[in-house]
Amino acid sequence: MVKVIASSVRKGNILEVDGNLYAVLTAESFHPGKGTPTTQIDMRRISDGVKTTQRYKTTEQVERAYVEDFDYTYLYQDGDDYVFMNPESFEQLHVKADVIGDQAVYLQENMTVRLSIFEGQAISSELPARVTLEIVETEPAMKGQTVSSSYKPAILSNGARTTVPPHVGPGTRIVVQTSDGSYVERAKD
Repeated sequence: MVKVIASSVRKGNILEVDGNLYAVLTAESFHPGKGTPTTQIDMRRISDGVKTTQRYKTTEQVERAYVEDFDYTYLYQDGDDYVFMNPESFEQLHVKADVIGDQAVYLQENMTVRLSIFEGQAISSELPARVTLEIVETEPAMKGQTVSSSYKPAILSNGARTTVPPHVGPGTRIVVQTSDGSYVERAKD
């Protein structure tokens, strides 16, 4: 464990609070005109997934766990676990579903995922920011609908739902953000 000031904590860091490990989801510092600057940290307890929010004085010391980040290759899903392989040692690592979270729908075979490892266990994951998927179903564009009007719902090849511009239809490959599933652009391939 290493002591760091609260304002230096970033998303993905692992903190030890009251003997429990927490993965940092967001960390935001507030500097009011008067009063003490504070850092609000939203985090998830690694042992059971419970989320909590803590506020610290910006200069207050917090315990940061020593965690190593490695790039792993995603292989397949095995029950509630996702199986990854270390591309250097070829060792396989089973990762619990809650470590991947909602982004699991974007996992693709052979995708490189950054895993944070603490004492041999994956405790947080970071997928590539964007993935390319094919649209399998959309609503047809309405006659007279302009390009600037609202997006329409679409279902992607991984089963995820998103919204796309009216001119994009089934069979089109698109790029989406893995953080929220939002449409970025048509794939350039």
